[in-house]
Amino acid sequence: MKTMLPIAAAVGLMAYGMGSASAQQFPDFMKPGATPAEDVEIIQNYFRNKFPDVPMEEYSNGLYALFPIARGEWQMIEEFPPYEPFIEEGEQLFNTPFANGKTYLDCFGATDVADQYPKWDAERGEVVTLGYAINLCREANGEKPLNTNRGPLVSIEAYMAYQVRGRPMNVQVPNDPAALAAYNEGKEYYFTRRGQLNFACYHCHFEPAGQSLRTNNLGPALGQTTHMPKYRSKWGEMGSLHRRYTGCHNQVRAKPPGSQSETFRNLEFFHAHMSNGLPLNGPGARF
Repeated sequence: MKTMLPIAAAVGLMAYGMGSASAQQFPDFMKPGATPAEDVEIIQNYFRNKFPDVPMEEYSNGLYALFPIARGEWQMIEEFPPYEPFIEEGEQLFNTPFANGKTYLDCFGATDVADQYPKWDAERGEVVTLGYAINLCREANGEKPLNTNRGPLVSIEAYMAYQVRGRPMNVQVPNDPAALAAYNEGKEYYFTRRGQLNFACYHCHFEPAGQSLRTNNLGPALGQTTHMPKYRSKWGEMGSLHRRYTGCHNQVRAKPPGSQSETFRNLEFFHAHMSNGLPLNGPGARF
């Protein structure tokens, strides 16, 4: 299924990204007035039609659903998963008392709640992601917030993600004006061009998905959030979804809003919601 973009096509992709931002035209799979449920149907049907031989649940494996050779290499890595030590570290951290004697369990109520995130918090009036919730818990217990891109917080995310493996992605967008506004802001951000290269997220992860640009295999947008956080060989450690967002911004030479910023949390709200129904399989391993 893997195809290599020839030089001419690669140049075409660059030109595709570098159209006039002021005259941006959104693709057919971005319906500005669609409801969240309609977005899921439109986007998932797009990939069903694009790759009719790929079962929907396979998209949880990201680009390995489309690249057989890379899939074989990934399966070899999964025999001795590099993220296992981070799961163990996360479990220890989750159960280690704060200075006041409480633990993360006092905030979350259980260990298997990662599938509830990202979610709309009506009381706070904002999208709360798992990483954001971990730091809110720390602050509520008199502790300093942790780095949300790497390190201990991401290990806690890995442990919590592991507890809900196999459950379906089920991001809920309430029929509430503020929640819908946050979702639509994330949606618009996903499809909006930015940076010196004038690329939007979809320029790499919709139409060119399943192709290779130079040494990069372009994976589908669908399923990208199901296996987070992930151990990436390039990083040599675990990293969060927002760390990956930051990397994408850097690649198109755009200034990233910042990990766990309102912009990135709203983006995650939309990005995760499109994969509703796919099995969760975090933490993941990638090259």
